[in-house]
Amino acid sequence: EVQLQASGGGLVQAGGSLTLSCAASGFSFDDYVIGWFRQAPGKEREGVSCISSSGDGTHYADSVKGRFTISRDNNKNTVYLQMNSLKPEDTAVYYCAAIQATMTACYRLGAHYKYWGQGTQVTVSS
Repeated sequence: EVQLQASGGGLVQAGGSLTLSCAASGFSFDDYVIGWFRQAPGKEREGVSCISSSGDGTHYADSVKGRFTISRDNNKNTVYLQMNSLKPEDTAVYYCAAIQATMTACYRLGAHYKYWGQGTQVTVSS
């Protein structure tokens, strides 16, 4: 059974940092592209970042570029999202998602992903 477990969310003051983790099981992790998405109340889901199966290719939304860093440890079947200089507008539920694709790029749109985790809440206070 494919499972994605997002964790690491919490309450942090503006300017602070959090690291989200996405732990995967039930599939060959290093054959999968992983994406992070977020959804704030009353807003549409948006792509935050993604990473290729090998980790060589990454993409960031303009809103988080320079502040967030995505990485993966294929030995631990885990993808990380290091979030620095957090802003109140980063407040959302963050989801990780996976799709089988061995390539050097990653998918920016949620429609490409097959498996989704349950989400972790990130709240940034001003």
